[in-house]
Amino acid sequence: MATTRAPAAPLAAYVLHRYDWSETSLIVELFTRERGRIVVAAKGAKRPHSQLRPVLLPFQRLAVQLGRTPADEAAEVHLLRSAEWAGGAPSVAGAALYSGFYMNELLLKLLARQDPHERLFDAYGETLAALADEAPALRAFELVLLRETGVLPELDVETLTLRPAEAERRYALHPESGLVPDAEGLRGSVWAALEAGLRSASRAELRAACTPFAGALRGPLRKLLHYHLGSAKLRTRQVMLELQKLAEPA
Repeated sequence: MATTRAPAAPLAAYVLHRYDWSETSLIVELFTRERGRIVVAAKGAKRPHSQLRPVLLPFQRLAVQLGRTPADEAAEVHLLRSAEWAGGAPSVAGAALYSGFYMNELLLKLLARQDPHERLFDAYGETLAALADEAPALRAFELVLLRETGVLPELDVETLTLRPAEAERRYALHPESGLVPDAEGLRGSVWAALEAGLRSASRAELRAACTPFAGALRGPLRKLLHYHLGSAKLRTRQVMLELQKLAEPA
């Protein structure tokens, strides 16, 4: 007698990007907690009365169910069976939208598909809720992203010598050589506080460590991100720069 297989538990997910697949359907890039970044086909999602149409939007947490196809767990495109809003008020609006799309673009370009990063998923959701305090929240998210993808060295030791960083000595974060002594950099105590925040279970500790130095961290972290992006250019950053130019007085 054949046994009935229980349906899989819904996946916690956010929409990173979507584009047309046909006149009525979409291809959607999802960031899920359990399975990382995955691509799904949302059949009929563009139809006026589709239940998926008002749900498959960025910056709101979803609970999604995948169809049984494809059978191969490593397949590139999965069938989206259902998606429901998982609660919480959408918190990204106004100028913070650009920061939200910037985060989405980083995840799309830096994360491999089918590679779960539960801590990064949680950090993403918390950062969306904290974008009103934009700079520290973004710096903390960038640090977690860099650490989770394996390209951020320990920040409380000199990378080349592995000696503990001295509290009063200044250090810079270089894309190729890591944390190195540099008279123009931040004090070792600052880098150590950031490392402690990264190791902490509380992301509030990391945001607090970033807050006084959010401006000083922006350059080093962006250089490190762009170094690992290679030749890829971030469209969201280019759009923001163009809008800033338009806003400047003639």
